[in-house]
Amino acid sequence: MSEPWPDEFRLKANGRELIAQFDNGEWLSYSAEYLRVESPSAEVKGHGPGQEVTVAGKADVSIVKIEPVGNYAVRLHFSDGHATGLYTWPYLVKLGREKETIWSAYLARLASAGGKRKA
Repeated sequence: MSEPWPDEFRLKANGRELIAQFDNGEWLSYSAEYLRVESPSAEVKGHGPGQEVTVAGKADVSIVKIEPVGNYAVRLHFSDGHATGLYTWPYLVKLGREKETIWSAYLARLASAGGKRKA
């Protein structure tokens, strides 16, 4: 079975929420904070295993622009200036479908590092 393909992206709540509709009829929603702290960029994921960074203080971030990248991804521009992550279709589906697990793991890492969601 092939991966779902996005049909539409919508920003809501002044850029604080992204809604994606996929060609299989699935709708997935993401907070801007969630997408920012789970950015696939090297700044967040590092350049290899063990180099990941737990990003703190992004509770008030918003998405200011969605930029298509070829036929495989979007670049999200955030209100804090971050715009280097390429969100591929499979990565967006994973983030949407596994949101509770991924978000819980992020909150645990943040607490362990002594970080806070608000700056």
